[in-house]
Amino acid sequence: MKRKVTMLFLILVSIILQSTVCQMIAIGSIKPNLLIILTVSFGLMRGRRDGLLTGFFCGLLSDLFFNSIIGFHALLYMWVGYFSGNFYRIFYDDDIKTPIFLISICDLVYGILQYGFMFLLRGRIHFFFYLKRIILPEVIYTLLLTIFCYQILYKINKHLSLTDKRSVDNFV
Repeated sequence: MKRKVTMLFLILVSIILQSTVCQMIAIGSIKPNLLIILTVSFGLMRGRRDGLLTGFFCGLLSDLFFNSIIGFHALLYMWVGYFSGNFYRIFYDDDIKTPIFLISICDLVYGILQYGFMFLLRGRIHFFFYLKRIILPEVIYTLLLTIFCYQILYKINKHLSLTDKRSVDNFV
């Protein structure tokens, strides 16, 4: 129960920071994607199921607050969480290279899919312009923020895992 409440709190804080602080630190209308960081991090640390659920709620709140199409970003974030959860078995605690690599790949694919469905289908075919001016700078900006955010998320997950282990030990 404590894990669920903490995850809900983290998702709400991320959506609030995405809509406020990230808007203020935007460089040339490019802002980091905290929801990708959260979804990939918990998919990587907890597995496919938790990554999928975190992605769904991040995407649903993103759709409700920022977009007019309900469900599109929920589907994209669910895919991101499920995909990153596949790497749960090769996750090493002290290695930050795997989360950085996964977050960069997921943010790049997220940007390309968002372009494909939101702009390309409306007749805007300037893909390389969009890639160079929007997608790649967002990936780089997100990676810079990942170095700080991932450490915090990792410590929260470690604390929750210790709490879960203690509650199981008390039960048995």
